[in-house]
Amino acid sequence: MSRRFFWLMLTGLLLPSIARAELLTYELSMRDGHFTPPLLEVPAGQRFKIVLKNVGQGPAEFESTPLRVEKVLSPGVTTFVVIHPLRPGQYPFFDEFNPQLPEGGILAR
Repeated sequence: MSRRFFWLMLTGLLLPSIARAELLTYELSMRDGHFTPPLLEVPAGQRFKIVLKNVGQGPAEFESTPLRVEKVLSPGVTTFVVIHPLRPGQYPFFDEFNPQLPEGGILAR
């Protein structure tokens, strides 16, 4: 095996893991309709992941109409959503099981 082929193979194996590692990740806890933190500040134009944790006693739903995403979580469940690159602006989200409570939001800058 030539050295050049070896380095091409090694680069091909490492690049996908490096690309995955660079995905910005934010944590969002949900407890009975309340979000912690209530506002996530993210860079505009960059894809990112939100790790959702339902630490409440009942079900929770992370939903955002402008982001076209919704995720239902049973109590104690942790999951994630990946959000496409956003234009600068504010994007609300809410818990559909608790619509009377204030919304959370994502601020893309």
